[in-house]
Order: sequence, then structure tokens, then C-alpha cells
Amino acid sequence: MQPMDMRGLSPAPVTAFTRDGEVDHKANAKLAKWLVSMEGVKSLVILGHAGEGTFLTVEERLALIHTYVEAVDGAVPIIAGIIGEGTKVAAEEARKCKVAGATGALVYPNHGWLRFGFQKGAPQDRYKAIWQESGLQCILFQYPDATKASYDLDTQLAIATQEGVVATKNGVRNMKRWYVEIPELKKANPKLQVLSCHDEWLLPTMFDVDGLLVGYGNIAPEQLIDLIKAGKAQDYPEARKIFERLLPVTRAVYHRGSHMEGTVALKLGLVHRGILDHATIREPLKSLGEKAEAEIFAAFDAAGIGRVDQLLAAE
Repeated sequence: MQPMDMRGLSPAPVTAFTRDGEVDHKANAKLAKWLVSMEGVKSLVILGHAGEGTFLTVEERLALIHTYVEAVDGAVPIIAGIIGEGTKVAAEEARKCKVAGATGALVYPNHGWLRFGFQKGAPQDRYKAIWQESGLQCILFQYPDATKASYDLDTQLAIATQEGVVATKNGVRNMKRWYVEIPELKKANPKLQVLSCHDEWLLPTMFDVDGLLVGYGNIAPEQLIDLIKAGKAQDYPEARKIFERLLPVTRAVYHRGSHMEGTVALKLGLVHRGILDHATIREPLKSLGEKAEAEIFAAFDAAGIGRVDQLLAAE
């Protein structure tokens, strides 16, 4: 197996819908082509939280994989969020995603674990089954420390050293754990690629990672690619400069009442950048309202992040 190279930016694209709520394959292909046109984008991770993946039917999910695979034309791997509850269900879901053209799997925890916690050994069995059934390269997904689906270090180490696991998307949001656990994961598997998904406060994690796997990559990929470069160079002043420039957007998109609102804000950001024509979403997401829309647009202006067509014209 040749592991996916995720040492850069891996955006988690939103799913574009038509105004009447159907998956808009043309708009999704446009977004995919724009993102992979940038050097430094290493993969596209679809069907996750930012992509409203759990709001799509099985048929819609597989069709969207086809659309993305065709749109990127081999430029980067397409990684599918695997969300099935039971281990057998998740493995079968992964197999279908592989057939549809996916290369990797971002493996979500069983969502029952969020409330009740997990039994020892169950998470690693989930990854093993997905790999054996589908052959999709797996990404260990570490949920926030505030949830019961956040894996303890022993569980992470067991998963990270299994066959087929090539990276970890870490969103623990507890820096005490981050500073202890990330070095241990790298020690156990030096080839494991460490990806931060701390959209709302990226700076503290930028100097310990191989890349970013973030919904934020939808709306400011250019700046995040530069942020990754600064982090890898251990250039704190430059990273801080980029972080400060992005801060108005970070606040408008991610410092909201619920992290779920971020998906709606991402779509509004893509409208402001000229990639999407409108920000249609699916229930249970709700519109943020005109006031929030104006705040988000103003944040992009404050950060100097313009429309894509204007940038292309300037070049």
C-alpha cells in the first residue's frame, strides 16, 4: 500500500445543493476543481460534518463520491466520511464508497459512544473491519475531549499502529492532552501523518502537524496553505501574522453558539467568494439570518479575502 500523502491542506468541502434542496453535482464539481487547482491541497474529505454527510441518503453519498472523483481526475485522493453505527454496517458502507471511487476513509466513532462511551477494543475493531472489507486507507478521528467518544491514549495507539491507518485527524481541543498524546502517537508510528482539525483556534497546533484537515479549507485555502508552510518552518511570527489576518473570519464562522453553525457560515463564505451562488442547507441546519450573513461578509472584507473571479482577473 502506498499511503496517501496528506502533508498539506485537506479541505472538508461543503455539499452544494440546488435551491430546491437536491444535491447540485455541477456546483460540487466546481468547488472540487477550484480547491484542487491550488498547490498544497493534498486531498478532499467529503461527507463529513461540514459536508452535511449525515443528511444525505446512501444513494446521494455514493453519487457525490463519483462527482468528486471525476472532477479531480486523479489530482488528489477523495476521502469519504464513514458514519455507519454498527461495525458491520460501517464496513459495508466503506466497501460501497471504495467501489464508488474513494481512496480513504475518515472513520467517525459510533455516535452512540458520544453519549454512553465505548467499550475497550470496540474502536480498533471498527477500523480493522473497515480496512479489511474495503481496503480504504483509514484516518483515526479523535473527537473533542468534552465528548465520551474521545479516545484515551491506549486506544489511539492501538488504532494508529493497525494496518491501513495512515493518519490521525485530531480535534481533542485539550492542549494538555495534545502535548502529551501527539508525541506518543508519532513515537509508536513514525509514519503516521498528524492532521489538526482545530478550525476555531489553529495557531497552537500548527507547529506539531503534517497538515490540516478542516472545513475552514473551503473558504480560505490560500491562507491556510501559507499557514501550514509557516508552521512547518517553525516560523512563529509569520504564522501569527496569517492567524491574525484570518481572525475576523475565524470569529465570524467558528466562534458561534454551535459548531454546527459553522457549516452554514462556510456556505455563506463561499457565496461571498463567488464559488457558490447561494447557501442552501438541509435540516436540521437553520439559516443564520441576514445579520449574521452581513457579519460574515464583513469579516472576509476585513481579512482582505476577495472573490475568486476578481483574484483570477488580477492575475
